[in-house]
Amino acid sequence: MTSTRFTRRSALRVLALALGTTALGACQPTPAAVPTEVPRPATPPKQEAPKSAPGAPAPGQPTGSPLTPATGPTPAKPAGPPATPNLTALAARPSSATATPTVRPLTKVSVALDWYPWSNHTGLYLAKVGGHYAAEGLDVNIYVPANPDDVLKLVGSGKDTFGISYQTDVLLARGESVPVKSVAALVQHPLNSIMTLKESGIARPKQLVGKKVGTPGIPSDDAFLATMLETDGADPKQVETVDVGFDLVPALIGKKVDAIIGAYWVHESILAEEKGYPVDVMKVEDYGVPDYYELVLVASDDTVKSNPDVVRRFLRATVKGYQDAMRDHKKALDVLVEASPETDRQMETKGIELLAPLWVDQAGAFGTQTLERWQAYADWMKKRGLLKAEVKPADAFTADFVPKQ
Repeated sequence: MTSTRFTRRSALRVLALALGTTALGACQPTPAAVPTEVPRPATPPKQEAPKSAPGAPAPGQPTGSPLTPATGPTPAKPAGPPATPNLTALAARPSSATATPTVRPLTKVSVALDWYPWSNHTGLYLAKVGGHYAAEGLDVNIYVPANPDDVLKLVGSGKDTFGISYQTDVLLARGESVPVKSVAALVQHPLNSIMTLKESGIARPKQLVGKKVGTPGIPSDDAFLATMLETDGADPKQVETVDVGFDLVPALIGKKVDAIIGAYWVHESILAEEKGYPVDVMKVEDYGVPDYYELVLVASDDTVKSNPDVVRRFLRATVKGYQDAMRDHKKALDVLVEASPETDRQMETKGIELLAPLWVDQAGAFGTQTLERWQAYADWMKKRGLLKAEVKPADAFTADFVPKQ
């Protein structure tokens, strides 16, 4: 089964190839067996071969268990001629005083990204480069799996310690008995939207009656569209949907459809506008869809139970990284470009301005989650037929590890 965001990622890559954008990297996903939603078959464009395989260490990634301690280097002894020992003084010292100093071992952990590196990941990179992870005794490897849609499978099986995924997918995974849960919200609000060309004059869902809407053929996007239309007083049956697969944004700017759903308003909208196609955006939460957490940091049930201190230390450092990113967008993008040189800095400069406010709740705290929001979204998924298995929202997340801010 493939991620609900698989088609969104692939659509952006196709658009990049079509419009000459170079920011997309070479992390082309392929359909995976992760418990979540299945888009209709499509053949993505050929990309450069990935540098790592699902579950296999990327260059520089630790081998073995993701929680394996790493021994640091032994400090060099000071140079100089040997001194004549004072035997009386040596005899009076504790035996430990003559031992070679040791460096505190670092615990190796890995973080599987949901997509190629972009603004949303800058806090992770700043936490690493800024020394926040090292200060917590962690040696953190951040990488893109060969198939980013494998994140929940990799984390659930223990091959990766942490990963970035989606609230929708976590609930679906729990329904398929994949032992993962969210330990922090990365993006507090939805990023999905209905998008139209500004020149069309279509600015609200009910204006889509009699029009064509391009979709990726994914059940959650169809459910978003139907909810938004009904909330705005329109009958979904009076709107024609067209499965455009990977070609969401190209279908819109090529005027094959009047609107699309499935594109992120903090990213694809910028990409379209940079090519001369200003857009209007209708956010899903403004028209009846519960205000859910778009992206979340996940860990396995076993990690949460057996290594709670690692989770706590990781989140303490991660919060500091995102606080750094919010204070200094330029530095955040400097680090991102260093980690991923193919990054389109101009696009990400606009993107981080839109995205950074969504990293924190109304009180300005990063990572917070509530049972009320998890329950409301799960209830909506059940009502729309997306979540058929019995899933307890309280089991899908934990709020125990995010530090007070």
